[in-house]
Amino acid sequence: MFSPIQNKKIYQYVIEQIQLQIYNGELKKGDKLPSERDLTEQLDVSRSSVREALRALEVTGLIETRQGEGNYVNGAFDAALLQPLTAMFMLNNGTPNDLLEFRTTIEVMASGLAALRINEEQSIELTKILDDLMAATEESHKAELDIRLHYYIAEITGNILIINILSIISTMMEVFIQTSRLKILENPDNQIILMDNHKNLVKSILSKDTDLAKEAMQAHMDMIRRITNL
Repeated sequence: MFSPIQNKKIYQYVIEQIQLQIYNGELKKGDKLPSERDLTEQLDVSRSSVREALRALEVTGLIETRQGEGNYVNGAFDAALLQPLTAMFMLNNGTPNDLLEFRTTIEVMASGLAALRINEEQSIELTKILDDLMAATEESHKAELDIRLHYYIAEITGNILIINILSIISTMMEVFIQTSRLKILENPDNQIILMDNHKNLVKSILSKDTDLAKEAMQAHMDMIRRITNL
């Protein structure tokens, strides 16, 4: 059965107008929103509708209210999304396998895009990260560089959604990478396999071969799954 069509409340239209200004770039991170009075006049709505819209946008983390200063587009929106996303993951009994599947989906494609779009400056930086990883002696430092390598590949894509999605789940990813490395390195022979994985991944991206890059990342994820029994 169809449900009756409900009219949107006025504050929902106000939310949409503000979101549109942010999404199309007219309002950027850190920008101050017009005052409640100005919004009321510009949108031709009641003050209460504007206040309700601003409260809703603050709850979602899209804007932040600074006491005595006004409302601003949240410059730390990524961080604002982390807590509810992490809570959703935990409350729905998210598993390491869920995270690995998600990473595989995103990072295999990201590797292909990185190979397609990498420039000379990025090639130098990616090589440096790999070299530092190969030279590191402390496992804690290796884990940090491992994480940095994966994030930098995402940055090379230039795709704002890939970059920000991985940034939003950064805490979960970092814990996953650290614990996965410890599991993998229970067998000393796996150190060489892990190093070769990273070498092949970087080499394929530097070669600008998109298919090879995706295959290299897929092989890396498959190795993690196999050794950690996910």
